[in-house]
Amino acid sequence: MRAAVVNSFGGPEVVEVVDTEVPEPAAGEVRIKVAAAALNPCDIAARSGVYGGEGQRIGLGWDVAGTIDAVGEQSDWKVGDNVVALLFGLVKPLGTHAEYVVVPADAVAKAPTTVDSAHAATLPLNTLTALQALDLLELTEGQSVLVTGAAGAVGAYAVQLAARRGLVVTGQAREGDEEFVRSLGAAHVTSGEPKSVDAVLDAAILGEQALAWVRDGGAYVGLLPPLVPPAERGVRTHAVEVNADGTSLAELVRLADEGALTPRVAGTYALEDAAKAHARFSEGGVRGRLVLLPS
Repeated sequence: MRAAVVNSFGGPEVVEVVDTEVPEPAAGEVRIKVAAAALNPCDIAARSGVYGGEGQRIGLGWDVAGTIDAVGEQSDWKVGDNVVALLFGLVKPLGTHAEYVVVPADAVAKAPTTVDSAHAATLPLNTLTALQALDLLELTEGQSVLVTGAAGAVGAYAVQLAARRGLVVTGQAREGDEEFVRSLGAAHVTSGEPKSVDAVLDAAILGEQALAWVRDGGAYVGLLPPLVPPAERGVRTHAVEVNADGTSLAELVRLADEGALTPRVAGTYALEDAAKAHARFSEGGVRGRLVLLPS
């Protein structure tokens, strides 16, 4: 099979599509024939050496949508099931940017029925990150939350999920994104300094700047553990480290099928053009996710 990997760190030019053996599922695992796999910032980080692994072959890709084509023992999934899954791993020899991928059976959920594979592939990592970040904030109905980067992939899902919980959501985004962020359920949208809030979900990774907008005794959650500011003024600070939870993913898929979550595809690329997708990502201005299609 073909897979996108890096054997050295650098820019988009280091991404290679290589021939490699088709992986076999062990007990508690399933193999998925990949229909679509999203490109995320963590893939850029892996390619750039942020997670380490120098001298190793590093497979790219965390999200996958496709069809189960082999199952290991101790799995309730069946060959032919259409699924989505999250393959966690900062440094792994094979990722989801491949024709086949093996994942833990408990990281899998039935695929949505209302969107195509490319859109389905944008769900796992970003929706689970948004959900688990909100859980860390421990907010109750009526409390206020600021979502930075509210028009981004994680931020947009966070706005929708927070609004469903009855939170008063302020979305921070560029001026041109105001209408879109309001359509997600934000009560307020700002491109500048927001009012003090009970909590911040810092999808834009602003760090201390965003922490300053949290009231005393509130909560802050960021997406990158090394960049989370230290606690101050009684504000709890956390970093979300996403968990590949198939049960939660199934609920998020249900919300997507109901129209309560909005998957966005910014563009699609053939697997052999993975380096071009990385180059496009590096140009910036992407709304939604770029998605690789193996066939």
